[in-house]
Amino acid sequence: MLSRRQKHILVKFFSLFSVVRGYNILIVVIAQYLTAVYILAHDIPVKQVVLDLNLLVLVLASAATVAGGYIINSFYDSEKDLINRPIKSRLDRLVSQNTKLSFYFVLNFIAVIMASYVSFKAVMFFSIYIFGIWFYSHKLKKMPFIGNLTSAVLTITPFFAIFMYYKNFETVIFVHAIFLFLMISMRELTKDLENITGDIAQGYVTIPVAYGEKTSKTLLTILATLTLVPTYLLLYRFKVGHMYYFFYLSFILLLIFLFMLWKSRTKIQYLILHNILKFIILAGVFSILLIDVSVILNRI
Repeated sequence: MLSRRQKHILVKFFSLFSVVRGYNILIVVIAQYLTAVYILAHDIPVKQVVLDLNLLVLVLASAATVAGGYIINSFYDSEKDLINRPIKSRLDRLVSQNTKLSFYFVLNFIAVIMASYVSFKAVMFFSIYIFGIWFYSHKLKKMPFIGNLTSAVLTITPFFAIFMYYKNFETVIFVHAIFLFLMISMRELTKDLENITGDIAQGYVTIPVAYGEKTSKTLLTILATLTLVPTYLLLYRFKVGHMYYFFYLSFILLLIFLFMLWKSRTKIQYLILHNILKFIILAGVFSILLIDVSVILNRI
């Protein structure tokens, strides 16, 4: 049996884990390593990549910065989340705002210190990234278009850290990045549709609030159509191994998404659409394993 104090600590831990979205942090870490092994450092032995201390430090600094970003985002969105995510919000509020802010500063300090182990450029990169996350949460998030664009850019920024570390400028990497950017942009806009009630109540001028649901759906349709360009290039112009299964699956899921989109009216319907996009992004992370297994085996 756990003591009362142990139960209290456990509850606080799960509350803080919910605030920093620990499951998302884990996915970011896995995605960065898979990207490094299979795409950015495909010509370096796997063992050398995995055991690279500089890469580990960059990944951990990214994880700390992203976790801090979730905290500051939760801090500014606390009132809105009471409307949009009442259950999660109640769990998050088990940790005080002062504790969250303290942890936010500690995480960012740790991120910068870790980055200093790699280089001064890494310190500048993470310092700008930390400021960008704060400025987005404080100001830009409430602006239509700019908020969505900034959110998508900030989401893929951790991958730029290892991209700059390996200095791999192959065209296929940029095509992968464009596909991911478009998917994340769609997810952010769908999330705005899902959270429209709370956004209106708290004065957030998102695209659905400013221009209406029909315009938002039209933009989502355009973004979904644009994903066909990188999809075509990755399927027919570059070697992606068995990852073609993922791109065919994502094409089918996007068709289902668009069909459901124009019929959606309620929060639960938009939540389903949001989860479809999250699944595509998550599946894309793990489908990196399908790029070329034989090449990986030869590099071990």
